[in-house]
Amino acid sequence: MAELNTDEGGGGKKKHSKQRAKKSSTRIDMTPMVDLGFLLLTFFILTTTFSKPKAMEINMPVKDKDLTDAEKNKVPAEHTLNMILTKDNVVYWYFGVADPNKPLPALNKSNFSKDGIRKVLIAENNKRHNAFKQIEDWKKEVAAGKLEEADYKEKVKAFRAQYKTSSLIVLLKPDKDAKYKNVVDALDEMAICNIGSYALLEANQVEDMMVANANTYK
Repeated sequence: MAELNTDEGGGGKKKHSKQRAKKSSTRIDMTPMVDLGFLLLTFFILTTTFSKPKAMEINMPVKDKDLTDAEKNKVPAEHTLNMILTKDNVVYWYFGVADPNKPLPALNKSNFSKDGIRKVLIAENNKRHNAFKQIEDWKKEVAAGKLEEADYKEKVKAFRAQYKTSSLIVLLKPDKDAKYKNVVDALDEMAICNIGSYALLEANQVEDMMVANANTYK
């Protein structure tokens, strides 16, 4: 029979080979950190863009050098709408002047919804030379590319100058309970309703009393 040779050579002594331990890699995969960095960069860019202050265009009456100070301060009562801004986004409005020595005008309650003070302003503006519709038509022409922006502004300026003595004038009067947001909303309504002449004033004592009475008997 054939013999089985178990001798591995070298004098019959068995050699044991030592296996070296693998060294762990010290390299760190930075791919997730790079992704996170880009996400943070994008986040800060977007937040900076959104937080930039927005400029609001305000149209104020043009100064007339030919008028005296008394004439400049004289406001036609029949064309003057007073808006009293107060708490809870409530708007009280009335026409004319609140003279304590005369019967006080009727005080109407409204708000900033599309069916609130906006509806009143558009209706009153259209009563006077159809101002709201005329300016809206010019805006549509600008949007359609039929009218240049500069020409539009000139048309509006000329239109308001032509009817400046009989156009609607709005006096915005926030009281002590009104919020800053109420003033911003009121200015937005002036732009939306194409109101050419308006001013920001303080509510007087008579108007404060009118609002207090309206809240008492509501």
